[in-house]
Amino acid sequence: MTIPPAPSGPSSAQAPPRGGDAAPAALLDLSPGELSDLLRGWGEPEYRAEQVARWALRGGATDFSEMTDLPQGLRDRLGGSYSLAPPRVALETEADGGETSKLLFDLGSGGMVEAVRMAYDPDAAGGARAGRTTVCVSTQLGCAMACVFCATGLQGLARNLRPAEILAQVLHVHRERRVSNVVFMGMGEPLANYRSTMRAIRWMVAPEGLGLSPRAVTISTVGLTGPLARLAEEGLPLGLAISLHAPDDELRRRLVPTAGRVTIDGLIQAARRYRERTGRRVSFAYALLEGVNDDPEQARRLAGRLRGERAHVNLIPYNPVAGLGLRRPRRGRVRAFQRELQSAGIAATVRVERGAQIAAACGQLRTDAARDGGPGKGRPAGGPGG
Repeated sequence: MTIPPAPSGPSSAQAPPRGGDAAPAALLDLSPGELSDLLRGWGEPEYRAEQVARWALRGGATDFSEMTDLPQGLRDRLGGSYSLAPPRVALETEADGGETSKLLFDLGSGGMVEAVRMAYDPDAAGGARAGRTTVCVSTQLGCAMACVFCATGLQGLARNLRPAEILAQVLHVHRERRVSNVVFMGMGEPLANYRSTMRAIRWMVAPEGLGLSPRAVTISTVGLTGPLARLAEEGLPLGLAISLHAPDDELRRRLVPTAGRVTIDGLIQAARRYRERTGRRVSFAYALLEGVNDDPEQARRLAGRLRGERAHVNLIPYNPVAGLGLRRPRRGRVRAFQRELQSAGIAATVRVERGAQIAAACGQLRTDAARDGGPGKGRPAGGPGG
């Protein structure tokens, strides 16, 4: 499928004004179209934008001085107005023999955001695939969705991340090894920060950017129906995972208090439209909580709602968060729930359970750092980008 270009920014893209000691703007906050407009306005040839983008993304450059095939004058001009400096990595912790790595990025002004590197596909059967490196990224500093089982939901929403801050999480890993997949399953609700999320994705899939296939990028959402409809019209066959967590609306509103008037039937309808527009099967995420939503009878009711939808259910045994009083079901209980779905003809898999010892559930590392008054235990990084 041909990837359509992102909507172009204003044709009069200019360097941001600099006053006093103001920090330079992040270059990758610009869209591909805005970068082209900027350099064209500076009198540069058309191919310069592709050169700069390749250095900044695929080349992993952190300073314009690294762009050795650009004229010195252009490097100086870019460096005077923009920055490629990565955020400092405050903490990195590893588990599973190094296959899972949790990163805590310092965005300044006390803001910490998490990402996870996985040398496997967490949603594939068995998990591991040779040569696979998946990065789980965050899109917000905190989250406003207030899911009762989520560490990030305890923090509330501080602010949205900018496109460059989302990309920085992927680029940190990319500088060490080739990234094959990106999943938007970290802190925050991606579709509540739609503009930044889509700008970051456009750079990820652009040939002059990271060059990922859109099929290698997955967005996980609590289910915002307006943005879901908009996403279906982007012309990108992205993976999509919609969080259900319950077989009925009453229980779902208890687990996701901000669900409001959004119903499970409405989410199934949105998933159907997305599948029709993109050709991609939609996954439904279901966090299993002991004694709350893990009863076989609940599995049967969930199957009844999804029958005929070509749906896939991704069962996620709960990763306990201190202070919430919720527990992970026993393995036998998880498998029983899975069997009920499968016997009803619903494809169902259990997410690979790794990284619990490094607080790999979204928001846990940041919560622990805030509680302890600092990054805590792990491998600290002393300079920008680790």
